[in-house]
Amino acid sequence: MKTIIHPGMVIAIVICMLSNCTKAQVPSSATEKRLEGKDILIVYLSRTNNTKAIAELIQKEIGGKLVSLELQKPYPENYQAIVDQVAKENADGYLPPLKTKIDSIEKFDVIFLGFPTWAMQLPPPMRSFLRQHDLKGKTLIPFNTNAGYGIGSTFQTVKELAPSSTILEGFSIQGGKERDGVYFVMQGEKEKKAKEEIIKWLEKIKFKN
Repeated sequence: MKTIIHPGMVIAIVICMLSNCTKAQVPSSATEKRLEGKDILIVYLSRTNNTKAIAELIQKEIGGKLVSLELQKPYPENYQAIVDQVAKENADGYLPPLKTKIDSIEKFDVIFLGFPTWAMQLPPPMRSFLRQHDLKGKTLIPFNTNAGYGIGSTFQTVKELAPSSTILEGFSIQGGKERDGVYFVMQGEKEKKAKEEIIKWLEKIKFKN
């Protein structure tokens, strides 16, 4: 039996050949488009290592360069002492000098910013980072750990300190409660649940399939 090929089929095949429309060549999702050719930086501030754990989980999912924010003069170990110092820094608008230096920050297109909630505000070291660098035109994505009281004004402050950046929806999760002597908690079932929530969040902001 002679096979009859409809003219429309021929046109469709030609168009597909001209546009190289194969599964391997066409982006499968908005995620691939968003990540394609992008350099990712994950900057985090962590006192009890909970925010660090979240930063590492994010890096495992999407890659990128991981950087911990450190001060030239570290905060005191005593909880009440750091609470008092941070309260004074917030009241005075003081920006503590950073020991951390990031080479060629201009090459990064996407920057994840991780921090705990301190006194319902953005920690002074993260404010130092945002003031110190020109992040115009970059995509910023905040993520947060807290003692159960939420993000406070942290995400809003990121927007205010980076008005020329694109700010995507942030992520927040309950971490330890240093005031109550509860420190690192991102392990076991808590870590597993955190990973699941991170994946859902990354999918929502189109940074993961």
